[in-house]
Amino acid sequence: MKPDSIQDYAPYTHGLRNMIFITSVIRTDYAFTEKPERKVAPVKTRADLYGHEATELLRIISMYPGLSEKQLCRFYPDKEDVTKNLLSHLSRQGRTRQADTGGYFPYGNCRAETDSGMVRAAWVLLDFIDRAEYHSSSEFPVKIAFFSGGELYEIIHAAAGQEALVAHALRQSRDSGSRRIVLVDNPEQIPLLEFPGITGFCTADASGNINYYKKTT
Repeated sequence: MKPDSIQDYAPYTHGLRNMIFITSVIRTDYAFTEKPERKVAPVKTRADLYGHEATELLRIISMYPGLSEKQLCRFYPDKEDVTKNLLSHLSRQGRTRQADTGGYFPYGNCRAETDSGMVRAAWVLLDFIDRAEYHSSSEFPVKIAFFSGGELYEIIHAAAGQEALVAHALRQSRDSGSRRIVLVDNPEQIPLLEFPGITGFCTADASGNINYYKKTT
């Protein structure tokens, strides 16, 4: 039915205005509500993923110059392909170079002379690498020192003909309480070596074949 006058619309119009007012208040409140910031994780590059490994690999090459690719890969079990790629990457960058002998040397080592005693001592270290908590090169006659099970171990190279020199140096050195693994060129040297802290003796060839010996009393 048609209303008699505009007054008949007044209650509805007033109600509609109230509804619009309430709606506009709701919309205004919603408009000023802060939206949560969307955080996007940064995309990691290959350099980010392998930066630590490359730095550690370069450290090993600097400490033990002349090691082969096979030895360097042994420092990172189950990551052989990654290690090979990193060696290629470091060589392309000019940070390392591979000598004709196959050993890797840090940039700036122009002579690139392989220390066979160090290479063989590294094979001995690699025999314990899964238990080594820390390792580093050391001073004559110690080639490499490493920690395992909270104890200090020293890998000593006693070259043939230097038995007396090595024994004298270690008798005079301050006792560090370390366990000493003596790397010899041949087992016939063992009776000539006597100094504190000897845990055992061993031989190692360039391919990584190791034999261990202990003095019998």
